[in-house]
Amino acid sequence: MSRLPRWVGGAGAGLTRLARRLEERSAEAEGTAASGAPGADAADPARTSPPNRSGWSGAASAPDPGAAGGLSSAAPAAGDPVSAGDAADSRAHSGPPAAGDHVPPPPGYAPAVPARPDPVAAVPWGVRVAAEVAWRLLILAGTLWVLMRVISAVRLVVLSFVVGLLITALLQPTVAWLKRRGVPRGLATVMTFISGFVVMGLVGWFVVWQVTDNLDDLSGQVQQGIKDLKHWLLTSPFHVTEKQINNIADNLSTAIGANTKDITSAGIEGVQVILEVLTGILLAMFSTLFLLYDGPRIWEWLLKLFPAAAREGVAGAGPRAWATLTAYVRGTVIVALIDAIFIGIGLFFLKVPLAVPLAVFIFLFAFVPLVGAVVSGALAVVVALVTKDVFTALMVLIVVLAVQQIEGHVLQPFILGRAVRVHPLAVVLSVVAGSLIAGIGGAVVAVPLVAVTNTVVGYLRAFTRDKALAAAPPDGPPPPGEPAG
Repeated sequence: MSRLPRWVGGAGAGLTRLARRLEERSAEAEGTAASGAPGADAADPARTSPPNRSGWSGAASAPDPGAAGGLSSAAPAAGDPVSAGDAADSRAHSGPPAAGDHVPPPPGYAPAVPARPDPVAAVPWGVRVAAEVAWRLLILAGTLWVLMRVISAVRLVVLSFVVGLLITALLQPTVAWLKRRGVPRGLATVMTFISGFVVMGLVGWFVVWQVTDNLDDLSGQVQQGIKDLKHWLLTSPFHVTEKQINNIADNLSTAIGANTKDITSAGIEGVQVILEVLTGILLAMFSTLFLLYDGPRIWEWLLKLFPAAAREGVAGAGPRAWATLTAYVRGTVIVALIDAIFIGIGLFFLKVPLAVPLAVFIFLFAFVPLVGAVVSGALAVVVALVTKDVFTALMVLIVVLAVQQIEGHVLQPFILGRAVRVHPLAVVLSVVAGSLIAGIGGAVVAVPLVAVTNTVVGYLRAFTRDKALAAAPPDGPPPPGEPAG
């Protein structure tokens, strides 16, 4: 009789645990059915529940007294703390399904949203190419702008050095000839330098002497020419009256009197220009002396400033650029000398005053291609018109045009050759750009600079192509710019 209460308590605890587990299995089965899992087993929680500890499956089977007795034999008493632990353990192991269980698909009403394309792919190919070219051109333009600003700031130094370079290209063959004859390099440099600048100084002195010596005669001839021009205008079919001519003369006198201050300031600026010219001449002489003596060493030092990968190409382009510059200066001197001699002879036989100074001016202006010939020829025609008559001016014009045509079609192609051949459009544009940047000096150095640049670019292009052909495999594709096969 003493064991009856304990047996009844154990049976009650076992039934409680069994009811709790059946409720948990029922909740899990209802969740599976709500998620849309097919099968009759999912709809029947009694069939999906696993067997309990007593070995029976199903929630409807009631325990018999033997089952109760089995439960009481394995279960502790109602007051035993183990029964509370089992209840907590069953609650801890109950919960949502594991991660490997079925994941429901998204609902059918959700729209398919495509991914956004890459912004680079959205830009058209032509626009991308134009943008790539544009920013590179902007960088080049900015670099050229900065370079031109620097050159403008030190224009006197740059022009002096370039003039010294041109004089060196003219005198260097003489130094090389003397060295081949056994003269030491220093002595050959000094002899060539002194003789060259003495000759140029004598030419300048001769021009000044001729102008000052014939200035009085020229003044009288100009006054007589003005009277003859006035008489010709009065008798010409243009119907010009003497009152109109007097009004023009009075207006000129009034303009000169009103602008006396400007003329004075221009004279002061002329003195400053003379000082700058003298400074430039000294710098050009100094540069010429050291270029004649240490030209190869200076070139070797400049090569070290270039990257090692580009040094080979630059080393090959340098001598070709120097040969082009030498040919240009030598050919220009010969052509200018021929122009000056023949035009001077024509002026002498036509009895135009200042024939020799005008010939020297024609020689000097010939170093400015195209523009210099036009200016010097116009100056000779104006002097002939003022000092002589219209017929003499027309004859001078014919002589100038004939000599310039012979120069352009015979002398320059024969003397200069293909070494410095530049298109006339490039010549005109370079002369105008050089004159806008640096005045007369810029116009003088513009064409040789373009000729040298053309030679260097052509050589570097051929050098790169030959190097690519040498590095390519025998059966490989041709380098860029070469036709296949």
